[in-house]
Amino acid sequence: MDEVLKDLPRRAKDTHTENKKFFTKLKKKPPKNLDVLMVELHDAEFERTDCLTCANCCKTTGPLFTDKDVERISKHFRMKPQQFIKTYLQVDEENDYVLQEVPCTFLGADNYCSIYEVRPKACREFPHTDRRKFQQISNLTLKNVAICPAAFNIVEEMKRRVNL
Repeated sequence: MDEVLKDLPRRAKDTHTENKKFFTKLKKKPPKNLDVLMVELHDAEFERTDCLTCANCCKTTGPLFTDKDVERISKHFRMKPQQFIKTYLQVDEENDYVLQEVPCTFLGADNYCSIYEVRPKACREFPHTDRRKFQQISNLTLKNVAICPAAFNIVEEMKRRVNL
């Protein structure tokens, strides 16, 4: 996995222009079965990919925390929401709650998440490749292929399977 992660930024950069053109076409004319295809590609990839061998998303980026996330996680820690925010979060330039630092505070040395059962929605849904109306999140996906080997593989397979 270390080799894959080391090579991923270069591979993402090499395919960036091609991916951007593909997503522009996809937005204009998404195939009728795109949602079904994306779930199929996502599920197939995650049968082969074990996130615990990677955890690059947790090591290099931080999720957005919704108010519901803050409520749920602070309750888990038996803290008041404001205390949880003060201890772990900050407000970014877009006025969203984000982690004060990366790698994620809740990531263990074994790549396990200490708050997995109550983790933020953004973490539960990452890399968002099985999302409905997938074509609407192309900018996010372009970023995620440089972070997540599974997202990279899903996009490559999607380009092979979708004729635009």
